[in-house]
Amino acid sequence: MNWRGTWQARWQAASTREQGLLLLALALVGLALLWWLALAPALAVLKRADLQHQQLGTQLQQMQQMQAQAQALQALPTLDAREARSALEAALKPLGSAAQISTQMDRLTVTLKGVEASALVQVLSVARQNAHLAASEARLKRAASGAWDGSLVFTLPAQ
Repeated sequence: MNWRGTWQARWQAASTREQGLLLLALALVGLALLWWLALAPALAVLKRADLQHQQLGTQLQQMQQMQAQAQALQALPTLDAREARSALEAALKPLGSAAQISTQMDRLTVTLKGVEASALVQVLSVARQNAHLAASEARLKRAASGAWDGSLVFTLPAQ
């Protein structure tokens, strides 16, 4: 006899009350499985949906702001290599002898000695805004006095 035949024989041997209780137990197990496998995960996702929607909205706003900044930077007039070098030299003037500039083809290397952090931030900001240059390499070390030593490399635009 196979397993199906065995179960059918046991089912027939059971009383009507036992059959009803067994069907009730199977229905409860089926409902529990339906809850744990289908409904509970869906409800958990639904509960988190508002928070995720708010987070994604915030991320979207930040990305749109960054897009607007990028478009504004792209709209700025481009400088040729000579103008960019002049603007970078002007940005470095407040540092005086603490900043030395040297040129190698299309690369400007700025060597810094004992530059305060606030002055360094100001120079980098002015270089970005006026010369349209950002440091492509930075090798900086903080001295014991709290000032910065090292070098910054800027790549000039194509001529």
